Amino acid sequence: MRSFLGLTKRNLLIFFKDKQSISFSMLTSIIVFVLYMLFLKGTFEDAIYSAIDRMDVIKNLIHGADIEMFANMTLLVGVLGSAMITVPYNCLSTIVRDRENKVDCDILATPMQRWKVIISYFLSAVISSIIMTGIIISIGLIILALNGNMYMSTASIISAYLVVALGSVSSTALFMIVALLFRSSQASGAFFGMISAVAGFMIGAYIPISEFSDVVQTICNIFPASQVTTILRNVLLEGTLDAVNTSIGGLDNGMFVEGLKDIFSFEAKLFGANLNLQQMLLYVIVGIVVCVIIQVVIFNKTYKKK
Repeated sequence: MRSFLGLTKRNLLIFFKDKQSISFSMLTSIIVFVLYMLFLKGTFEDAIYSAIDRMDVIKNLIHGADIEMFANMTLLVGVLGSAMITVPYNCLSTIVRDRENKVDCDILATPMQRWKVIISYFLSAVISSIIMTGIIISIGLIILALNGNMYMSTASIISAYLVVALGSVSSTALFMIVALLFRSSQASGAFFGMISAVAGFMIGAYIPISEFSDVVQTICNIFPASQVTTILRNVLLEGTLDAVNTSIGGLDNGMFVEGLKDIFSFEAKLFGANLNLQQMLLYVIVGIVVCVIIQVVIFNKTYKKK
């Protein structure tokens, strides 16, 4: 256990030693969030107001501040969903650099069991990504709190942090398998560029996944990150939707809020079936366990004892 903790600590120290990379990684997410609020928020608000205009009975009952907060929260979910993909992958850079510099051979020359080595890399990447995504959601919530009432209780805020942590673990588990395939930082960086480009579309940051065909929705929701983003959307927006329902006073029997949930993907559709929150959580947790097992198997096969 001492060697396991020592290797984990070493991996963490190496990763956090590159302060510029860490700063720019988090700063990118914050800048994207601010740009979303400036340029993309109007698109979401227009779609909501268009839906309101079609329902005369509620037209003058919903507060503009609640619509604005709904749009801001939706954008924050998109940024966090993307961050839960890109940040964990970036946190796996240590294992790629160690393979590139042959440091892994020195580590494996020790009596430490191979499964402990790979779990150490995994644990250090998980801790790093949870810290970084935790900072990002904190800054995002502070920005929104300064812009109006978020309608979030202490329990909801804690739940949001737990969901972000779960998303970080899930993406780290999946991308650890990918990282084991790379032997150079250049190849890993090229792949990082690819996933950065598609992450926003995959989790519905720009266009709600519900706007896609069933086949595309299934492809997106196969990846746990999309389902974690959907869970986070439910947690962060629950209070705002309750406030909208309260303003309407039941005149539409909850149809408007249900319509918003359908449009903005509050459920994950997989192979034509809608998954509820419990099913999504189970899917993500099982995915983590399966990915960790695959990591250990791949690592043991790659580094067979002579």
